[in-house]
Amino acid sequence: MSAVPQPTISLPTPNLNSTPTPKTLLKTLSSSHSLAHFKQVHAHILRSTHSPSHSLILKLLSSPSLLYSLSIFSHLPHPLPSLSTPFLRHLSRSSKPEFAFFVYQRLRNEGIPIDRFAFPPLLKAASRVGWLAEGKEIHGFGFKSGFHSDPFVQTGLMVMYVGCGRLPEARLVFDKMSYRDIVAWRVMIDGYCQSELFDDALELFEEMKRANIEADKFVLSSILSACGRAGNLDCWKAIHDYIIQKELVIDAHLRCALVTMYASCGCMDMAQQLYDQMIPKNVVVSTAMVSGYSRHGRVKDARLIFDQMVEKDLVSWSAMISGYAESDQPQEALRLFNELQILGIGPDQVTMLSVISACANLGVLDKAKWIHVYANKNGFGGSLRINNALIDMYAKCGSLERARNVFEKMTSRNVISWTSMINAFAIHGDANNALRYFQKMKEACVEPNGVTFVGVLYACSHAGLVEEGRKIFASMINEHNITPKHEHYGCMVDLFGRANLLREAVEIVETMPFAPNVVIWGSLMSACQIHGETELGQFTAKRVLELEPDHDGALVLLSNIYAKERKWKNVGDLRQLMKERGICKERGCSRIELNDEVHEFLVADRNHKQAYEIYEKLNEVVSRLKLDGYAPDTGCVLVDLEEEEKREVVLWHSEKLALCYGLINGAKDSCIRIVKNLRVCEDCHTFLKLVSKVYRREIVVRDRTRFHHYRDGVCSCRDYW
Repeated sequence: MSAVPQPTISLPTPNLNSTPTPKTLLKTLSSSHSLAHFKQVHAHILRSTHSPSHSLILKLLSSPSLLYSLSIFSHLPHPLPSLSTPFLRHLSRSSKPEFAFFVYQRLRNEGIPIDRFAFPPLLKAASRVGWLAEGKEIHGFGFKSGFHSDPFVQTGLMVMYVGCGRLPEARLVFDKMSYRDIVAWRVMIDGYCQSELFDDALELFEEMKRANIEADKFVLSSILSACGRAGNLDCWKAIHDYIIQKELVIDAHLRCALVTMYASCGCMDMAQQLYDQMIPKNVVVSTAMVSGYSRHGRVKDARLIFDQMVEKDLVSWSAMISGYAESDQPQEALRLFNELQILGIGPDQVTMLSVISACANLGVLDKAKWIHVYANKNGFGGSLRINNALIDMYAKCGSLERARNVFEKMTSRNVISWTSMINAFAIHGDANNALRYFQKMKEACVEPNGVTFVGVLYACSHAGLVEEGRKIFASMINEHNITPKHEHYGCMVDLFGRANLLREAVEIVETMPFAPNVVIWGSLMSACQIHGETELGQFTAKRVLELEPDHDGALVLLSNIYAKERKWKNVGDLRQLMKERGICKERGCSRIELNDEVHEFLVADRNHKQAYEIYEKLNEVVSRLKLDGYAPDTGCVLVDLEEEEKREVVLWHSEKLALCYGLINGAKDSCIRIVKNLRVCEDCHTFLKLVSKVYRREIVVRDRTRFHHYRDGVCSCRDYW
């Protein structure tokens, strides 16, 4: 340890007309808030002919300056525990708890007595600054001094070990205690909760009940937090029953914990009921409500709570931004982030990750570039998690080149970095680079995980690399000892299905070691739709509906199959069923950004302020494309309409409207970037290829599952999507 700082004590001339009494000096010290005034009173004490009282010395040791207090203590000859222990307690609670060790060092060096009550503040100081070595030294000194079985010292040791992240050592002390009061149980349970060992915390709580120790509100608050974060519904019900059984008073502290726990477990009605009883409502519990509603898709309710909050901190702003980002409302997330900036509140890493995720979902490249610059300017550029998120963001915003630039500039990479880059290549249809980077990852001695293999298999599936996909799947099991999950089998079904190897796809479904889920049946169903396998398509659609009766895709596929067979009554019956159940086919929606503004279009949308010009442009584009042989493909319109009406429906698809808006308003040679929520249909795919050739424009479209890069009449997917 370094030597204790020794500031010079200046003794200003007293400014008093008469010599003050000790009682007056004590009163003056108590009301003194500035160091200058404190020094002036100290000067009077030093000049006094009377020895300062015990209470006066203690008051001097709590001066406005910790360094000044240390200096005063260093001048006290042989201070007894009645002075040193309260001073240690004061330092352990201060902004510089490490100063307590300077006092400890002097006491040890000069052989000054240290009583058992000095150990808890010393151990608390070690805990606060994470000084494990010093804490262990005090542990050893306490043992030599015969205090090892003292409950105050033992509890202090637990606090120190928990604060330094050494739970096993804390538990060892706890288990050796002959008497455990509620504080000891609380420290150990809190330690488990802080280390996210929630099962251990709950198990210890059960042990506490068996020992007939009645929990206080602090222990219950910790346990309720553990239940919520572990998602243990049975446990929180038992805790609530315990509170009722013991007839415990639910004060503000406990009610806050109950609300947080119910919100974490998704019991929002109960959480709301308790929340409404809270007056006032603090920022912590309000943020828990915002997070709870957001996590369970009730973003409007979350925003209502958020808007009613009198006080908001960064955590509450981050919770609301995250709620929008995860609920497919990226524009609202970014709008809220702009409000945060206007208020001058700087984001933390959690906020930035939500903002980057929102931008990735929105798919707007210009916004992505701005967020990247903002992250670098605000000190997040070196964060591994931020860079991993940036790779994903750029990939989903259509810039594979920028995603790769972020990856290549990273000074350190983990499995998520490599997986993000492989996934980026996969969704852009660049299977060769996906496989190349997968090989480079293994050469870099980074072990791929299950998510990595999903990305590699996805790349093979969307490029038609069937044999390569088989080998990758086998290597996952045989070389990397990864047991395939639903998502891996789903990739294999998709791989075979897209390649029209439907028999092999069915074989995968039939030989899986567990029951296929909706996603796997859905992959097979989509393959049947693509390849016109009506009978198998009907079978798979019915399997999907058995698992998810309101699955709009399966109902629409059955309706389409009936429509292809011109069974219009069956189509009508299904449409009526969907109407009665409130099930709607997801409407096609396309987004395009120009001049920092995002424009959305639905099928046959006429709500845009430039609707007239857009449809005029569409007619012009169609006329030019027809000269190159374009004819609208009405095969995807499976409703009972006249042929001319079908042609209009096809031509008014949302991506065509977005494209025409881009042709009208974008710079002549700029790339047109469109984000669509559904799979691009055959007609739009042909239309976009021809526009890229005739108008000599690069067009990038992100549909539900992948990217299409159109240039000179060719698509990057090579018409395999």
